[in-house]
Amino acid sequence: MVTQTLERTTTPALRDRLTGSLRHTPGRLALWMTVLIVLALLAGVAAVTGVRQRAAHLDTLAARNGPLTLAALDLYRALSDADATAASAFLSGGLEPPALRDRYAADIAESGRALTVLSAGLGSGPGGDGARHLAVLNSRLPVYTGLIETARSLNRQGLPVGAAYLREANGLMRAELLPAAHGVYLDASGDLRSSRRAGGAVPWPALVLCLAVLVALAVVQRRLATLTHRVFSPGLLAATGAAVLLTLWLAVSTIVAGVQLHGSRVDGSDRVDALAAARIAGLQARTDEALTLVARGSGRAFEEHYTEQLNMITGAAGPLDRLRADDTPDLAAADAAADRWLAAHRDARAREDGGDYPGAVQVTLGDAATHFAAFDEALGAAVAADGDVLADRARAAGTALRLADLGAGALTAIMVAGIAVGVQRRRAEYR
Repeated sequence: MVTQTLERTTTPALRDRLTGSLRHTPGRLALWMTVLIVLALLAGVAAVTGVRQRAAHLDTLAARNGPLTLAALDLYRALSDADATAASAFLSGGLEPPALRDRYAADIAESGRALTVLSAGLGSGPGGDGARHLAVLNSRLPVYTGLIETARSLNRQGLPVGAAYLREANGLMRAELLPAAHGVYLDASGDLRSSRRAGGAVPWPALVLCLAVLVALAVVQRRLATLTHRVFSPGLLAATGAAVLLTLWLAVSTIVAGVQLHGSRVDGSDRVDALAAARIAGLQARTDEALTLVARGSGRAFEEHYTEQLNMITGAAGPLDRLRADDTPDLAAADAAADRWLAAHRDARAREDGGDYPGAVQVTLGDAATHFAAFDEALGAAVAADGDVLADRARAAGTALRLADLGAGALTAIMVAGIAVGVQRRRAEYR
């Protein structure tokens, strides 16, 4: 009973003291100082936290997402090239040419290395799409290589059944391995886009709080000027200057990082996507070219798919169409090589249709192979160059935020100190 009575008498008394203190200038100044300091601290915490989060996303983009996306492309290319090389080697009959055998082995080894990198770095959980696709690749790639080895062994013995094993291996590649590799690429490129989007996000909470601090400082300084008849307060001017600098720093660093990230997409990842699509279409067409001859008269489906892939590469609606406006040497070389490759392919088809099967094989393994290799190498060089642009722009975006968290912390300290000194000095004048 006594306690309840004390609480009822103490609470109104405390409220009366607080209300009474706010009726006087020193009390109001203390309230203004508290509000300003809280706003400044909130703005500083939001700025430092936002900068660090965006910088972490940009570091992930440059150090992890970019390399993983390129590794996924390398995996897809290596698998496609292995399939094309195995089909070409099969055409030679008997013992494969050492160059083709070595290229196939190098592709399989590259696939294994890419799988190791992706398995370690993709970061998807056990139920994630990336992990599921990687599991398919790790379990089915040995089956594919086993089928190819069986086809080779039978082909060396001159047994026609080797062609059936080769077609089965090609079916496995197209039905399971390449779709899984594409799924891995989609997962990696999705992570890249997420990091780029998060790294380039506008720090709205920090900017809004900084503007709130500036407005509050302007209002308080105007009221102080009215109360004290003094226009300037050095401490509050310093706090205002620090708030302006912090706002500008956040805005400028965000704009610069955004420009660099836009460049990493337009001049980097978008171009890599288009070039990779054209390169993979070329590899699939090369496989079709060889399998058409392996089928010995029953390869119409392979020939139709070859034509479809070449039309995609050279046509106006293909992935390279937008890039042709840039007129880069690598792309010009790829276009010229594709034209020569198509001419050689038509020569091979004419020979086979005319009954000259050995001549068709010779052209396919000779001129057509040479021009395809030139096409593939030109696109490979372009992919490497644009991949470097992607990495460079991502690093440049991270550089725009370098030291911004430390700067935001220092400017916040200046704001708090300036507010405390500036307002407290005016309070002291009333004592």
